Amino acid sequence: MKILKVMIVSATLAGSVLPDANATERQLTRSAQNHLLTNTRVWSPDGNWIAYDVRSDAAGDLFDGNRIEVVNVNSGEVRVLYQSKNGAHCGVVTWHPREMKVAFILGPENPTADWQYGVSRREGVIVDFAKPGVAQNLDARDLTPPFTPGALRGGSHVHIWDAAGDWLSFTYNDALVESSVRDVAVAVPAEPLFVPDTNRRNHNGNYFCAIVTCTTAKPKPGSDEISRACEEGWIGTNGYLRNDGSCQKRALAFQGTVLTAAEKSITEVFVADLPDDVTQPGERPIAGTNEQRSSPPKGVTQRRLTFTAERKFPGLQGPRHWLRSSPDGAQIAFLMKDDLGVVQLWIISPNGGKPKQLTHNAHDVASAFTWSPDGRQIAHVMDNSVCVTEADSGVTTRITHRSSDEFAPRPEACVFSPDGKQVAFIRRVAQAHGTANQIFLAEVK
Repeated sequence: MKILKVMIVSATLAGSVLPDANATERQLTRSAQNHLLTNTRVWSPDGNWIAYDVRSDAAGDLFDGNRIEVVNVNSGEVRVLYQSKNGAHCGVVTWHPREMKVAFILGPENPTADWQYGVSRREGVIVDFAKPGVAQNLDARDLTPPFTPGALRGGSHVHIWDAAGDWLSFTYNDALVESSVRDVAVAVPAEPLFVPDTNRRNHNGNYFCAIVTCTTAKPKPGSDEISRACEEGWIGTNGYLRNDGSCQKRALAFQGTVLTAAEKSITEVFVADLPDDVTQPGERPIAGTNEQRSSPPKGVTQRRLTFTAERKFPGLQGPRHWLRSSPDGAQIAFLMKDDLGVVQLWIISPNGGKPKQLTHNAHDVASAFTWSPDGRQIAHVMDNSVCVTEADSGVTTRITHRSSDEFAPRPEACVFSPDGKQVAFIRRVAQAHGTANQIFLAEVK
């Protein structure tokens, strides 16, 4: 494919933003359909393929895609990994970090008026690159009491493997009790989990699943109680070091919605430290009851890291984004407005402390973001350009040209390649019959 060399459009660059006169980007896909990237893990572990889905609207808000596809970054070859059937839809695909297989959301087959796609009516499945079309259930579902420990009672969403490729995290909504409350959950390798065939929507799974956040529909004002846990990320490739020098092997950073003393809902950074064994029940049943949602297992510790209610612009803000940790686990990155109202990158230690403002730019960070594999840079969209920000200095450099608003890089994904040399992102492209999302690659110098 031809590499497009682009000139930086002249613009007023404020703060620590630098142009890249040698910026290059390459359009990878060209078919008329939309191409949707997940916010992380879109590259195969060997760096040769990018996975995407084909939902029809630009942001992917309408869950109507029926294929998971991959495109070869060298040849442009496209392959279909999965085609949904019986009225089901699929999307939000991610790669395993070491093996050639993907996980994604699958909606209900043969949907009915009382069971159609929704936050509590979806599941995760896994497809091997060498066996396209063959989906294995990740999570089991059991909707009939007594509920099966390790099975879910609702729907899972955005399935992300940890760096070792053993556990997965995802967000979860219960279908039976307080379905509007969202939690973070994990799936761990286990023997196949079989559930009773007592409901037509029950199904078996290949992982043991456990809710790892503690939420409530009515948090107390001014407390650390949360009504929603979401947009999580694994901390470190090998966890993180506690202040006492010991290692927390597995932990998740996530966004938690609290109620301020003034009874205003804001989002803060939280951490869930996870035990090695998530199959042991805690104070309440892991599988839940008719009156209670599933509960965290024994040994999970939930902590709040940020306290921003008194800031001029409280809470995490900006485009929808997932918390992402540096590879060494020392810093968790998130988006928040500075005192001028500009969305900036901020970082905080998983041990807590005062958040540090990383960027001081005149323009908002305008997308989800990812860290480079070496932890030195963060890729994101800003001022209609794909940019990289140095994790030490906060200096931001454009790696694509500044485009018009209509064709600016999309906010949903900005993902480093496994070797750190490229960033995958989406632009809208004008075509014969309208515009469509196309996948682009930008080089990182």
